[in-house]
Amino acid sequence: MFGRLIRVSIPEQRLTLLEAGKVAAVYPVSTARNGPGERRGSGCTPRGWHRIRIGIGAGLPLGTVFVGRRPTGEIYGQELAARYPERDWILTRILWLTGLESGYNRGGDGDTLRRFIYIHGCPDTAPMGVPLSHGCIRMRGQDLLELFERVTVGDRVFIAGQGGARDDDPNLSADPV
Repeated sequence: MFGRLIRVSIPEQRLTLLEAGKVAAVYPVSTARNGPGERRGSGCTPRGWHRIRIGIGAGLPLGTVFVGRRPTGEIYGQELAARYPERDWILTRILWLTGLESGYNRGGDGDTLRRFIYIHGCPDTAPMGVPLSHGCIRMRGQDLLELFERVTVGDRVFIAGQGGARDDDPNLSADPV
């Protein structure tokens, strides 16, 4: 079954959007500073098959600040950044992921949804291509706006980590679960 698929490569720090089995867009990202991993509290980016559970922020301005998945009414800027220098900024849009592999990234201590793992925006000054997040997949605001408009709830996401069978390219014609 061909459709849309997001493939995130932790080693390459890259997100690829595939449509009908062909590369439609490629974006630099920043995944977890602590590398790949599934355990709650690890600060790692979970691997394997996921899907977009919820998309948050449609219609809001670029740079909208989110706390607890809710817009604060603020727009990110230098003054706000200076006021809160240690804040882990979640900006513009949120694609909240849920794991599809029971016992691995769904359920128990490895549940991606309960770990609050998102694809989300960050300040444009934040480095891309360097693992610096607390587990989420960070993108530049404009890149995320483009991606958000092209995907929908239910679209599959495959996150490839470092080492092991889970790094293999997904079979795009197969249903992952």
